[in-house]
Amino acid sequence: MAGLGTRNLIRAALVILLLPGSLEECGRIKVSAPIVRLGDPITASCIINQSCSHLGPEAQILWKLGAELQPGGRQQRLADGTQESTITLPHLNHSQALLSCCLRWGNSLQILDQAELQAGYPPATPHNLSCAMNLTTSSLICQWEPGPDTHLPTNFTLKSFKSRRGCQTQEDPITNCVPENGQSRCSIPRKHLQLYQNMSIWVQVENALGTSVSPQLCLVPMDVVKLEPPTLWALDPKTEVVPLQPGCLRLRWEPWKPGLYIEQKCELRHQPQLGETSWALVGPLPSRTLQHELCGLLPSTAYALQMRCTRWPLPGLWSNWSPSLELTTAQRAPIVRLDTWWRQRQLDPRTVDVQLFWKPTPLEEDSGQIQGYLVSWRPSGQAEAVPPLCNTTELNCTFHLPSEAQEVVLKAYNTAGTSRPTPVVFLESRGPPLGRLHTMARDPHSLWVGWEPPNPQPRGYVIEWGLGPPSPSGSHQTWRMEHNGSIAGTLLQENIRPFQLYAITVTPLYQDTKGPSQLIYAYSQETAPSRAPELHLKHIGKTWAKLEWVPEAPELGKSPLTHYTIFWTNAQDQSFSTVLNASSHDFVLHGLEPASLYHVHLMAASRAGATNSTSLTLMTLALEESELHTLLGLFGLLLLFICLCGAVRLCCRPRKNALWPSVPDPAHSSLGSWVPTIMAEETFQLPSLCDASMPPITKITVLEEEEKKPGPWESSDSSGTCGLPTLVQAYVLQGDPKAASTPPEPQSGTSNQVLYGQVLGSPTSPGPGHYLRCDSTQPLLGGLTPSPKCYENLWFQTSPLGTSEPLVPNQEDDCVFGPLLDFPLLQGLRINGVEGLGGF
Repeated sequence: MAGLGTRNLIRAALVILLLPGSLEECGRIKVSAPIVRLGDPITASCIINQSCSHLGPEAQILWKLGAELQPGGRQQRLADGTQESTITLPHLNHSQALLSCCLRWGNSLQILDQAELQAGYPPATPHNLSCAMNLTTSSLICQWEPGPDTHLPTNFTLKSFKSRRGCQTQEDPITNCVPENGQSRCSIPRKHLQLYQNMSIWVQVENALGTSVSPQLCLVPMDVVKLEPPTLWALDPKTEVVPLQPGCLRLRWEPWKPGLYIEQKCELRHQPQLGETSWALVGPLPSRTLQHELCGLLPSTAYALQMRCTRWPLPGLWSNWSPSLELTTAQRAPIVRLDTWWRQRQLDPRTVDVQLFWKPTPLEEDSGQIQGYLVSWRPSGQAEAVPPLCNTTELNCTFHLPSEAQEVVLKAYNTAGTSRPTPVVFLESRGPPLGRLHTMARDPHSLWVGWEPPNPQPRGYVIEWGLGPPSPSGSHQTWRMEHNGSIAGTLLQENIRPFQLYAITVTPLYQDTKGPSQLIYAYSQETAPSRAPELHLKHIGKTWAKLEWVPEAPELGKSPLTHYTIFWTNAQDQSFSTVLNASSHDFVLHGLEPASLYHVHLMAASRAGATNSTSLTLMTLALEESELHTLLGLFGLLLLFICLCGAVRLCCRPRKNALWPSVPDPAHSSLGSWVPTIMAEETFQLPSLCDASMPPITKITVLEEEEKKPGPWESSDSSGTCGLPTLVQAYVLQGDPKAASTPPEPQSGTSNQVLYGQVLGSPTSPGPGHYLRCDSTQPLLGGLTPSPKCYENLWFQTSPLGTSEPLVPNQEDDCVFGPLLDFPLLQGLRINGVEGLGGF
């Protein structure tokens, strides 16, 4: 493996040495055509000579078009030992490209040979061939349109020959004219021309893919003479004898000097500089006059004028249009109608202050430009002219008149003259008034004003509107005159803005008088209140504050109030608010903290928005020292009372052991105070022990256990004993009830039993006492017993006849022994012979 690597390195070094000289002569490329139509296929082959056989039979030939490798090459070894690779490019889409034949050697490519490829289109036929005889250069200049680009080197040649009989026969050829590169025009000099002989001219175009020829042009050089355009000038006003009429222009021109002796005719065209009006053509104009007056134009309008000329009556070509000349037409006196309106104010008994307004309305499309207005007054009986009252460019004027003056004259003027005078008669208000003036907002920028026309019908109306109060009266007033007296309203759209109050005045105009003006206020869109009422502190306490305010007066143009909202904030930035009716004018803040700072403000709201008042800062009163002592004393008494209640509850509450249940002590309890719950499910009729005749419980005597005697219960008149169930036996009741009884020692065999009993009897009752003894196998302080059953803890009940009737127990019951067995340790006893308890 090491030897193979060494051989490859030696071989690569040998190739590097051979590349500069031998590989350049190793291969050559042949192409089917070096120039093809753009998009056509092309085939190329690359052959490696035998002299390159030392490169090895496995050498691979690759193709590159520009910088891109091209697949599809087919490589084969020919019989003479050379290697050939052939490739076909299906579409040559480059106008110029370099095709390379390469040899892969190692990790690089070595170019063996290259061929330049070109692609394009055959030349198109030239069109619009035209020629003109230029007298300045005395040459025939021809030009044409070459057509689309061919992407190949293309040659244009202007060919011509002399001819007779309408260019049907060719005589002497004329030297070809080759234009400069990139140009599509060529000049044939005067020496090759016969000025009055026919010539046949055409353009020939050729490139590598073909040749094309334009249609032939047959002409006589002098018939295509093209003059240079004249030079236009404005006519000197000093030379004008007759004043220029409105809408007219005067101009002159200077012909091209080489064509002074050539008969010509000219054309003039004009166009207003402002607007998009097309050119208007005027002509033909004779060239000998050299000046012309152009009328019928718009007065006081700037125009652009151009002129061209041609040989006439002989054939020739029109010259190019001359450079533009700019002139302004003469003005005409204004032709306008002046609508007027006025206001009068009596200054003193002999002088009236008059404020006159007017609006010009053009009566024609070209009514003339207005440069100013004149207001004049001529006293009656005075012939000489008086200075004008006003000479202004504005649409209003203020002047003083004598009280007897009833009319002035208004005129519009410019440099051409004045308009027709408009008399302004100061009418007195003697006509009938309008009926029911009303307004309605159409949108934020318009107002509809309507009225009921009076009778008789006016000849027109004057509508005035401007900002209402609190704006100054008469400021920024807008007015309009309606000349149709039959209308019942009009739409105001000029100078109408939202949220503004407008005062609108309508005055009817009659033939020789006017009616009284009607005033109405309106606004096109509501706006929020301009300001909110100012808060005032009326009274204040430790935990409350009373505020009051004076409601703002209703404003025209403002939306009416819907409610108030009061906001107050304490020192901890805690905010509170409440909503009040629009009719409220005071409010009391409750729940405030003593000696605390509060910020309060009022918000007035309407349907169009809300406005806040200025903020009011207040501080509540602090608590006095006596009040603090009282509060502290009350708090101490309350705390003491709570502690006493807790102590009483702890002292009177029975103690409970959390480890075992509370068991009643039979020796220190009264059976009479134990009243068990009577179960609703089972009611047993047992003798009542709560009788008045029943002796009280006085003491407990422990006796010996007797022998069980089965059978019914014996009566109380027996020997003093009663038969009990197996676990319960009777004890003899004896002794003094008040005397303490000491229980006897238990007998042997009964050490696991607790024997106890009770003595029934009274020291005042006659007869012997009764003793009851019971033997219980249940320990006195045993473990926790289960809950009582539904038939346990029974009570003796009285029969309807009033006698105690014992309920005969079942032998399988655990214990039925009335209140004597109400102790938890006696619940398991069974009772037999209840008859003996009937006397209790």
